[in-house]
Amino acid sequence: MIQKTKAIVLNTIKYGDTSLIATCYTEKYGLKSYLLKGVLRSKKRGVKAAYFQPLMQLCLTARHNDKGYLNTIREIEINHFYQSVYTDIKKQTIALFLAEILYRTIKEEEENTSLFKYLETAFLWLDTHDHIANFHLLFLLKLTKFLGFYPSTSLEKEGYFDLLEGQFTASSNQHTITGKKLDSFRKILGTHFDVLEGVGFSAENRQDLLSILIQYFELHLTGFIKPKSLAVLSAVFKSV
Repeated sequence: MIQKTKAIVLNTIKYGDTSLIATCYTEKYGLKSYLLKGVLRSKKRGVKAAYFQPLMQLCLTARHNDKGYLNTIREIEINHFYQSVYTDIKKQTIALFLAEILYRTIKEEEENTSLFKYLETAFLWLDTHDHIANFHLLFLLKLTKFLGFYPSTSLEKEGYFDLLEGQFTASSNQHTITGKKLDSFRKILGTHFDVLEGVGFSAENRQDLLSILIQYFELHLTGFIKPKSLAVLSAVFKSV
């Protein structure tokens, strides 16, 4: 059946000499992979390799097969034209990192309208704002709501946060954070995208919080592997 849906590009891998396999998160059908046959060679109008950059927002007309089979795209257009994501080095690095995170965490081949809307609006926010050094931190935290392990804030006044249990606690163990790291974690918990500019994180705070969030993902997602792009992201924001 040929169907139309919005989609966000998460990953591409080369297939043979002239083709790509692109994995996208779609609005109507969840995670889908598409065979782009001959796309690296073709100069014809239609499906082009340039459309499949990390986090590109597309509108696809595609034939979707049963689970386990590659799908094919009949028609394609860009749904949102980013103005700065692929020209600003910081935004480009964030896009590469978050695309890898999403590729490693989203597995469902089913509709999740609220998650798709979150991704769509968050990436448009990234494109249209200048102060984005903390964007990836808040994005990861809010993503945990959709993955099922958003931190509980019921005991927020306690002196520790247990990353394994996902809640504040009065006692410490190998998975708890406290002190300045906990202060940064509390601050990001109460933040929204529109006030990110006012969050006074130093480069050190930012690195600590990123490490905490990656550990949090590792503890709650079976098989989660640190993204290869993490080192590049850390280097780009090391002195910001």
